[in-house]
Amino acid sequence: MLNYQTFGEASDKPALLIAHGLFGSARNWRAIGRNLAADRQVFVVDMRNHGDSFWDDDHSYFALGDDLAQVIKHIGGPMDVLGHSMGGKAGIVLTLQHPELVNRLLVADIAPKAYEHDQVPNVDIMKSLDLNSFARRMEADAILAQSVPEAAIRSFFLQSLTISEQGNTWQLNLDALKKNMEQIVGFPDVSGSFAGETLFLRGGLSPYVLDSDMPDIVARFPSAKLQTIDGAGHWIHAEATREFIAATRAFFS
Repeated sequence: MLNYQTFGEASDKPALLIAHGLFGSARNWRAIGRNLAADRQVFVVDMRNHGDSFWDDDHSYFALGDDLAQVIKHIGGPMDVLGHSMGGKAGIVLTLQHPELVNRLLVADIAPKAYEHDQVPNVDIMKSLDLNSFARRMEADAILAQSVPEAAIRSFFLQSLTISEQGNTWQLNLDALKKNMEQIVGFPDVSGSFAGETLFLRGGLSPYVLDSDMPDIVARFPSAKLQTIDGAGHWIHAEATREFIAATRAFFS
């Protein structure tokens, strides 16, 4: 089963399950998880091939959705579900295939469609890093800077790098992610619909969720609403944390 972290105590409000995006982990969502746990219990997972969860060659969205379903069944559901990017697509598949396990669904800056961008170059950059050539994170950052000029992106990648005297390792199954990249940026042919409350929350500067996506979204999620956080890009939870938490609290309340 997926590794997960727990915040807060069980209450009269439904528990919340949070699923991160590609190259992320539960660690990226700790601060938000603690904040949202003020009045409910929050569970933040490491998706398969990420963080402290198991590695597997299968990284299809059907597998990712089933992973989330297994966690909810183990803890006890139904739950509210929040998924960002890859985690959002996994949340969509979970909800369409197991609607009885989901109370409300919030999808952060992703739509149920295939995208043309490719993250394989970033996988190759991480794979090319000589893990034996540094002993400190700042040294790894300096090496990555030759290929990744954006400090924020390097910092994000390096959160999945474990540095220890026993040997430096990625907490990412880079081989499996590269092998499955077409599926990750794509979206499966999945049937079903979900009549429960659903929010697609997008960044105003992000091109990932377009107004033209809404007819297909509403066909699957008849109660779906679209909300925009102005001035934020794809990583809305990091770029506009206060606004993201406020929107999330409002929806799940």
